[in-house]
Amino acid sequence: MDIRSQMVPAAQAAARIVLEVPEERLDAPTPCPDWDVRALLNHLIFWSARGESAARRTPPTGPGEDHDFTAEPGWAERFAEQASRTAQAWQDPAAWEGNTSLTGDKEGMPAGFIAGIVLVECVLHGWDLAVATGREPALPEPVLQAAWQQVASTAEISRQYGALGPEVAVPDDAPLLDRVLGLSGRDPYWKP
Repeated sequence: MDIRSQMVPAAQAAARIVLEVPEERLDAPTPCPDWDVRALLNHLIFWSARGESAARRTPPTGPGEDHDFTAEPGWAERFAEQASRTAQAWQDPAAWEGNTSLTGDKEGMPAGFIAGIVLVECVLHGWDLAVATGREPALPEPVLQAAWQQVASTAEISRQYGALGPEVAVPDDAPLLDRVLGLSGRDPYWKP
């Protein structure tokens, strides 16, 4: 599965989920133990912008990771626009060449690895937000296939850096979404 071809649908799915988050659920728990819905949204918004900077090879700009984007009117719509810009930036073949960084680090990592992180953020955090707010994630199967490829190939290194939790066992014949979630350290049956 070509990750590049799934960047736009992954961003669209994440944007749809974010646009459906009810204001009254911002303090609700999420499958990410240290984050409520508001903190998870702020994380997703912040790193989506960094994903665009990484694709375009521009220095990251904007507020820091501690900024509360949800305190500003129109935050969900702005995320949808940012997610679209980020996905579009990764459509440029040049974005996939050499190394880049989400943090502005000069050395960086292979661009394809960074693009995979951006896609997986949309999938995993989209699911996190959907289940935390009682919504259906409705992630397209090709997006899930791309996420599976990325998570399966990077799970161990991602765990070493604390980006993924310990694997949660799910049956081999479980739906693809459940397998992606389990491999990423999420319980597919999590409830708020």
